[in-house]
Amino acid sequence: MSTAGSGQNAGNESAGSASGTVLKKTFPHVDLDGHNLPPSPAPSSPHSGRRYAIATELVYTEGSDQYNASSVPIYQSATFKQTSGSGGGEYDYTRSGNPTRTHLERHLAKIMSAQRALVVSSGMAALDVITRLLRPGDEVVTGDDLYGGTNRLLKYLGTHGGIIVHHVDTTTPENVETVISSKTAMVLLETPTNPLIKVVDIPKIATIAHKENPNCIVAVDNTMMSPLLLNPLELGADVVYESGTKYLSGHHDLMAGVIAVNDTSLGERLYFPINASGCGLSPFDSWLLMRGVKTLKVRMEQQQSNAQLIAEFLESHGFKVRYPGLRSHPQYDLHHSMARGSGAVLSFETGDVGLSERIVESAKLWAISVSFGCVNSLISMPCRMSHASIDAKTRQERAMPEDLIRLCVGIEDPNDLIDDLRRALVQAGAVNVSLDDFQAVHPTNAATTN
Repeated sequence: MSTAGSGQNAGNESAGSASGTVLKKTFPHVDLDGHNLPPSPAPSSPHSGRRYAIATELVYTEGSDQYNASSVPIYQSATFKQTSGSGGGEYDYTRSGNPTRTHLERHLAKIMSAQRALVVSSGMAALDVITRLLRPGDEVVTGDDLYGGTNRLLKYLGTHGGIIVHHVDTTTPENVETVISSKTAMVLLETPTNPLIKVVDIPKIATIAHKENPNCIVAVDNTMMSPLLLNPLELGADVVYESGTKYLSGHHDLMAGVIAVNDTSLGERLYFPINASGCGLSPFDSWLLMRGVKTLKVRMEQQQSNAQLIAEFLESHGFKVRYPGLRSHPQYDLHHSMARGSGAVLSFETGDVGLSERIVESAKLWAISVSFGCVNSLISMPCRMSHASIDAKTRQERAMPEDLIRLCVGIEDPNDLIDDLRRALVQAGAVNVSLDDFQAVHPTNAATTN
C-alpha cells in the first residue's frame, strides 16, 4: 500500500515542528484535525461551458483517454506506478482514487447539479458515510416513513453511537420545527417516502433547519426520483444521496451509492471516511454504473408512463392508491412544484393482509422482490420484506398498513402489466367481478392520507 493511500492520521503532536514540516511537504492537503488527505481527484466544475438538456447531459461525456475511447476504459488496477520516491501522482491506490471512478463522479456531479459527487459500494454505504459527520450527542431529525435500511442504521447509531434521533411526520414542516434545535446536526429526508409515498417540502424544511442551526446538514435521499426528475441541491439541501443500484443503474446488476454536494469542503469531509474505510466503488462497477446512467431518461420515461396507467387502473377499480401522479394524492401540487415527474413507484391497499399475500403470489410478470428502479416490474409487501426490520409495533405507530402492496414499475408493455395484475386480482379474490366490470372487495376511492 502506498503511503499517500494509507489515510492514517498525520497529526502526531509529539513529532515536533520539523516533523510537521516534512508531513506538510509529503501531504499538502491536511484538514483541521491534522488528517492527511490522500489524492482526492476533484472534478472540474460541472457548470463550466454550455449546459445541455438533461437527455444530452446523461449521454455526453468528455474524457482524457490516450486512445480517445468513446466508452471510458476500466482501469482494473489496484495500484499505480509513481514517478518519484515521494509519490505525487494523481492516483496511487484505487481505494483512494481510480480514473474510471473519477470519470463517473465527474459525470454524476454534472447531472446532479453538484460541484462534487462521490461513489461508494451501496446506497446504505452512502448514508453510512454521511452519518460519519455526526458526533455523540448530535441530534438528527428524520421522517416516520423511511426505507427499512435507513431506519435500521439510525436505530444502531442511536443505540451505539450516542446519536439522538427524532422521527416525525416530515410532510408537515411544523412537526420538524417543533423538534429542531441548535443541537440538530442533521435533517434527513426522503421524498416521496418509501413505501407510503408521502411528499416532503424540501425548500421549507431546509429553510427551517438552516435558520435554527446554520451548520445543520440537510441530507435528502433522492433514490425514488433520480436526478432526471428532482435535484434537491437546487432546493436548499446540502447533501443528496442515492442508491445507484436503482434507477441510475437500472438493471439490478450492480450495487452502488452516490453522494453529491456543492460545498467542496463538505465534499472533502465526506471523502475522508470513504478513503479510510475503503468503501469506494470498484472500477468495474463504476464502468457499469456509467453505462446505466446514459439510458436513465429513456428508461424512466417508459416506467413513469406505465406507472401512471397502472395507478389509474387500480384507483378506477376502487383501490386506495398512493402515487404522486394522481390528482387524488393530497400533496400532488407540492410534489410537482419540486419535481419534473411522478416516478415509477406506487403502493396500494386491499383492506386485507391475506388478499394482498395472494395478489403478490399470483402475479407472473411482476417479480416478487425487494428494491426498485429495475427495467423489469417488481411487486412486494413492504411490511414483510423491505421494511420487515421495523418492528410491528413501530409500523403500527407510524400508520404503515400491513396489507400495503408496493409496485415498482418496469419498461414492459403496460397492457401486459395491467392484464397480469388484473388476473392476479381476480385469482386472489380481491375483486367482485360483474359482466361489465370489477371492483375491489374492500373499495375505497378516498384520497390517500398522510
